[in-house]
Amino acid sequence: MKKKNQQFQSKILIMLMSIIFFFSCSSGSESAKDDTESDDVQLESNVESTSDFQISLAQWSLHQSFFGTSSDSVKLDPMDFPSIAAGYGIKAVELVNTFYFDKAEDIEYLTAFKQNCDDAGVTVLLIMCDALGNLGDANAELRKTAVENHYKWVDAAKFLGAHSIRVNAAGQGTAEELAANAADGLTMLGKYGASKDINIIVENHGGFSSNGTWLSGVMKQVGMDNVGTLPDFGNFCIERDSTGCIKEYDRYQGMTDLMPYAKGVSAKSNEFDADGNELKSDFLRIMKIVKESGYKGYIGIEYEGDQLSEDEGIKATKKLLEKVFKKL
Repeated sequence: MKKKNQQFQSKILIMLMSIIFFFSCSSGSESAKDDTESDDVQLESNVESTSDFQISLAQWSLHQSFFGTSSDSVKLDPMDFPSIAAGYGIKAVELVNTFYFDKAEDIEYLTAFKQNCDDAGVTVLLIMCDALGNLGDANAELRKTAVENHYKWVDAAKFLGAHSIRVNAAGQGTAEELAANAADGLTMLGKYGASKDINIIVENHGGFSSNGTWLSGVMKQVGMDNVGTLPDFGNFCIERDSTGCIKEYDRYQGMTDLMPYAKGVSAKSNEFDADGNELKSDFLRIMKIVKESGYKGYIGIEYEGDQLSEDEGIKATKKLLEKVFKKL
């Protein structure tokens, strides 16, 4: 009898151990599943946070609103640009000097603007500089004056925490003459920029500068680490007349030419199709060129169309860039 009781107890013990083992495995499986799901979420988060590209907003996208020429909205105050950009979910901006033309040395104004940036959580990346003279002027004295006219904007960029000012390589003469003069002007300005730890970057902005071979050649002549380019997706028209562009450099070749010197990238947009793609520029094809160049950083929205309002154009460009980033 005693032996039978011992056998019965042994069977009960074995059954209990089996039940415990079963639930332990089941619990472990659920725990492993939870850990996997957690890892997936973390991986997705890491992919977003380590993206090679972020979106910035070029102030020119709202130039009609800032100049007060837009019929779609009231005139905007340039002082409010940081909060305007933040309203689009964009935390980096590219300023245009013509909206602040008399403010480059106004420390009180710049301090207030910087505070607005801090309040909005927005960073100034660069200042686009125009109407300061030709850095490739054929006249050496005028060229020197143009260089010096940029100094205050280098200082303003430094004060605002920007990394660059965008300039133009314009002037007179043949392609060879202008290249030599532009290289001279950029070298002079580059030296001043280097003393302030500011880059001098040239945009393809019409004329010879919209010829990728020409502008990349100028970069080679200058040969300075802080002198580079700001390739623009759409600014490759070399010659215009009253009917529009009559001579254009291939934009895909142009982006390929300029990306090795790029310290910023401008995503020019004008018109969109029903699927949200830009009609003149294949954004995915261009961004593949950008990625293959090794560039990592901000891609600036620069909407310049008239079919959509400036507000709608900015949103459409942002949506397109986000879609393209996912496909890279």
